[in-house]
Amino acid sequence: MVFLRRTLLLRYLLLSTTLALLLFISSFWLPQGEQRDCGSVWQPCWTHYSHTPPHPLIVGGWAESEEDAPFIKECPGQSFQARKLLHYLRSSLAKDGEDILLEPYLLSWDQLLNFMESLGTMVSFFSQKVREKTELIRELSLKHSSEFNGKSAGSSGLQNPAAFGLNTGAYRSVRSMVEVELKEGRVNFSYRTDSGCRTLLRLHRSLLWLKMMLEGLSEGPDSGGRYKTPGELSRDAYRVALAPHHPWVLRQAAEIVFPLLPDREYFLQLVCVQKQEEAAPVLRIIIHALSVVHTRTQRILEEYNMLELP
Repeated sequence: MVFLRRTLLLRYLLLSTTLALLLFISSFWLPQGEQRDCGSVWQPCWTHYSHTPPHPLIVGGWAESEEDAPFIKECPGQSFQARKLLHYLRSSLAKDGEDILLEPYLLSWDQLLNFMESLGTMVSFFSQKVREKTELIRELSLKHSSEFNGKSAGSSGLQNPAAFGLNTGAYRSVRSMVEVELKEGRVNFSYRTDSGCRTLLRLHRSLLWLKMMLEGLSEGPDSGGRYKTPGELSRDAYRVALAPHHPWVLRQAAEIVFPLLPDREYFLQLVCVQKQEEAAPVLRIIIHALSVVHTRTQRILEEYNMLELP
């Protein structure tokens, strides 16, 4: 019995060490630069990854109003709240029917980050990189607002997240951010710059990954009565949404992390339901909101040829 425990412990230690090494090495590529040709030592060809950008999302006919949505409970004792996520997603939709407001969009990401970080320390490594991207857009907005108003970035009144210039400034919406950064030469189509547009593109791809994973969780079992595990769903979504833009080492690290995700029951508890039948309508409402936000963002980035920024 003691020998068996030692063997299991050694296996876990080996797995943890391998994963830590892969994540350390992969951190050099985490900014998600331009796609490079495969075939090198660090970028071998993986045929099961799609290098063709996915088609724009087709928004289904699910309910959009609060009245039509099923009651989404507030979940006490946890940081992720599905109700808040849905509220922020809907609040990000500009009244013109085309644009995305950045303040509620980033607040939506705050909730999605809470969701990711609740899945364990393995996922927290990746969520931290996403958090850095949301913070960068806020910092860029703060800097631009400070310069426009003749104040320093550290001036009193600008440290509050609500005063990042996201309400009325140049970074008020996706379109206004794109236009001002193009005008000021912050965006480069040949090499990497730390622009809001490039950062938004990375968030945009990650939003597709989360949306596809939630779609899988909302679906029923296969013909044999088996539900896909969250790890399988996350892996499948990753291969479509993110893997084509990641180097080989990071893809390897992701393949190790996904099987370690919690089981389906844990995911259901995050939206305050106990059964799959209860989760499906709640998830579909959230998926619909994610789809609308993703579609609008996709159209704007496509209009300005920004879907492949390095």
